[in-house]
This record gives sequence, structure tokens and C-alpha cells, in this order.
Amino acid sequence: MPLKDAFGRYQRNRREIALIDAALARLEERLDGVAIVPGKVTKSSDDFPYIEEHVPVEMPEPREASRIREKMAAKEKRRSEITQEMRQVEEHIERMPEGMDRQIFEMVYLDGMTQQEAGESVGYTQARISQIINGGLKDL
Repeated sequence: MPLKDAFGRYQRNRREIALIDAALARLEERLDGVAIVPGKVTKSSDDFPYIEEHVPVEMPEPREASRIREKMAAKEKRRSEITQEMRQVEEHIERMPEGMDRQIFEMVYLDGMTQQEAGESVGYTQARISQIINGGLKDL
């Protein structure tokens, strides 16, 4: 995946991570609310000869809990993919030489400012900020 595309998706990815975090919190609440059902598990006895024993247990309803855990795993996998992509962008900005261009990239991508807001803070127009960003992304 080209780094230039990762820059284009950076802000959207930031919003998606917030949505994923909220969804994970809701799924955890649902998992906590799954009905507890009685069941039995098999284990070996503690003493020799080790005889198979059935021990009563209480656990969340297996099908519902498994379904929720699968959804959580999918969300966590997507979050990991997005985080990795965002980290590539952040590392590229960190490797940029100190100067106005790096400050602009930090403001727009890392601080979440609009190009207009970044321009106002450094005394440039939004169009000039756009030119600087496009110039920085040209060779990626």
C-alpha cells in the first residue's frame, strides 16, 4: 500500500478508530450481559489414578458469547490494521527535516487541524498549505 494513499486516509482512519473503540465498548457490555448458564466440564481427578470427572460450572451462554467474541476479534483486527497504517504516516512525518513543512504536516495530520487553521497559525493561505502538502506527497 503506497504511503501517499495512507496520508489520504489518515483523518478517516482516525475517525474509524474512534468508532471501533466505541463498538468494542458496546460489545464488551453485551458480553458482560450474556446470560449465565449451568454446564459441565471434564477434568482429571486430583489423585492417582487420574479418573475422568465431570465438574459443574457456570459460564456465559456459549453460542452468544462466542458470536460476540468473534465480532470483537474482527474489530480488533481492523483496528490493528488501521493503527499500523497510521503509524507509517506518523513515522514518515517524524523523519522529515525540522522546518515549516514538517510543522504543517504535523498540524494537518497529527493535530487534526484543517488546512485553513494550519495556514492561519503560520501565516499562510489555505491554498499555500495545500501546495506544501501536495509537494511533500508528490514523491511518495
